[in-house]
Amino acid sequence: MLSFTEENYLKAIYHLSQDGDSPVLTNDLAKSVKTKAASATDMIRKLASKKLIGYKKYYGATLTAKGKAAALMVIRKHRLWETFLVQKLGFLWSEVHEVAEQLEHIQSRRLIERLDEFLDFPRTDPHGDPIPDQNGKIFQPAAISCDQLKEGKPSSIIAVKDSSNSLLMLLDKIGAHPGKKIKIIGREPFDQSLEVLLDGQKVFLSSEVAKNILVKE
Repeated sequence: MLSFTEENYLKAIYHLSQDGDSPVLTNDLAKSVKTKAASATDMIRKLASKKLIGYKKYYGATLTAKGKAAALMVIRKHRLWETFLVQKLGFLWSEVHEVAEQLEHIQSRRLIERLDEFLDFPRTDPHGDPIPDQNGKIFQPAAISCDQLKEGKPSSIIAVKDSSNSLLMLLDKIGAHPGKKIKIIGREPFDQSLEVLLDGQKVFLSSEVAKNILVKE
């Protein structure tokens, strides 16, 4: 049984390490979990003693197989709860992250498997992020950012890179959600802003917004 804090650290290491494969420096980890470097160092030692991570001074922390499995379970719970909140309780996708941060620490595996079944085994959450299955496997479709899409080529939105409230609220206004059809019909040379057809409706996207929308490759 891991504590909330331990689970949060493992999840942070997984995300910072590009899905668990690269070492994470103490200062970067401390910044991610919003604490001091000394506190992060203490937790790194604790996780290493439980064989959840490997750690080398000046090199960083890496997840062991056991630690990666634990991190993926927390991520699985988080994304399933986000899906439940949006699909079944009518939350906006910009509202669910903080609630799911609390629900992801529920320990009952039976509850999570029943939740997965109730939702008809979704592969992605409302933001398009892949949901690990009960064995920790992830289906990750090939994707590129919208600004890299060739002009005139039909595609569809599959995810967003940035889940900040401000971006999600903006995407809500223009209806740019995963599953929507999108095609670039014009590109402004001055600032690389885009004119797109979004489910047949003309919409203008700034370069920064386009970089944060992932589409099918």
